[in-house]
Amino acid sequence: MRRIANFIDVTNEKIGIVSSYASIFLMILVIFEVISRRVLNSPTVWTFESIGMLYGFHYMMTMPYGLLTKCHVNVDIIYNLFSPRGRAYLDLLSFAVFFFPFTIGVLCASISFAYQSWSELETSWSVWSPAIYPIKTVIPVSFFLLVLQGFSECIKRYLFIKEGGVQ
Repeated sequence: MRRIANFIDVTNEKIGIVSSYASIFLMILVIFEVISRRVLNSPTVWTFESIGMLYGFHYMMTMPYGLLTKCHVNVDIIYNLFSPRGRAYLDLLSFAVFFFPFTIGVLCASISFAYQSWSELETSWSVWSPAIYPIKTVIPVSFFLLVLQGFSECIKRYLFIKEGGVQ
């Protein structure tokens, strides 16, 4: 079980690190758009849409990495009252009650959302009209990776409890 969790962790870590580099391209596009709009008085449609799509990609694909590195919000007021073992039990309960129903629900809904977009070869509403079905595919992919990372976190908590609180 530990090998499965480690495989998921390594996979999401690599995907998260690679996806985080999108922020560099995002910054370059934003600077270009600001200069085009404010200095040259010539805004472009393609940069505006590219920024939106690139930000969506960056945000979605780094979510599993955020769960791996514990960047997500935690209610520490209650959480810190428990022992490390109690926290592991609370984490398992939270994953079962809140995390998995939400992420699996979004995953299932987003699969049909992306499928419909691919079946129509959906494009944007703008004059530039880029294909948006690839970016809509990022949603189910990211939530699939998020569900996998949730399973990894549950495996790690279970092993922590089973081994008597030894990490």
